[in-house]
Amino acid sequence: MRLLSFELNGAATVGVRVGEEVVDLSIAAPQLPRDIRSLLAAGPEALAVAEAAAASANATARRPLEGLRHLTPIPRPDKIIGLGKNYMKHVEEMGADVPTFPGMFLRTPDSLVAHNQALWRPEASDTLDYEGELMVVIGRGGRMISREEALSHVAGYACHNDGSVRAYNYIPAAVTAGKNFLRTGGFGPEIVTADELPPGCKGLRLSTSVNGELRQSADIAEMRWDVAHLIHLMSTIFTLYPGDLIATGTPSGCAAGSPDPQWLTPGDVVRVEIEGVGALVNPIEDAPRVRTDLEVRL
Repeated sequence: MRLLSFELNGAATVGVRVGEEVVDLSIAAPQLPRDIRSLLAAGPEALAVAEAAAASANATARRPLEGLRHLTPIPRPDKIIGLGKNYMKHVEEMGADVPTFPGMFLRTPDSLVAHNQALWRPEASDTLDYEGELMVVIGRGGRMISREEALSHVAGYACHNDGSVRAYNYIPAAVTAGKNFLRTGGFGPEIVTADELPPGCKGLRLSTSVNGELRQSADIAEMRWDVAHLIHLMSTIFTLYPGDLIATGTPSGCAAGSPDPQWLTPGDVVRVEIEGVGALVNPIEDAPRVRTDLEVRL
């Protein structure tokens, strides 16, 4: 099943994509929660109701996918955990030491935008970089989850662009700053439930292109710490809740890994695609100036 959030008459609602149509669950199954986070928290039975409703929905509940205004599938999760240094070729291109634990940071919800919405290059720096990633969506919460049980806690997967303002990433201990500028990352377009994909998405191809030029390409099986291991590690630190997001790291090919970085500029279009999951597309725009007396620039 392919779950998405979209805007309808100024309000957020939940849908299930079926081919080139979206079934509006507020019509097809009005008894269900109206947001994906709450739908996941309601458990497998609620998801089964959503799937059955989507399969039998009449024309009144169906809307064309084309022209739909996507929202981030889970607008305000309890936590967005970013993990890095998980593809060794990327570690090598960045000149970093081989890690013994994944690089780790947290993102804020307003640092992410939905499919087809613009990423903002901030005033503070022109070093906006792309990072195509697999996003894991937690369905069943828990703490101290074993590696063997970890995948049973996954609701599904989505595409993620872990946009990074590199000038801040390069400041010692400031990785989190470079990951949290407003509207610098992408998430979507939908969540594909885990039953439709290989366990942990191993064997699927992740690719990132800028203006149609391929920049990143890797098999998700190349991750040093696979999805099950990442969930296990994170659950030893946090209590994981339904709707929590875990970004699993990016492969080689980022602009920062080049001796002549091609940072993202207004007019560029970034496409992150994962085989079987979908494609997340975001154009680049300059962030609007909100203050004229702030001139700090790196």
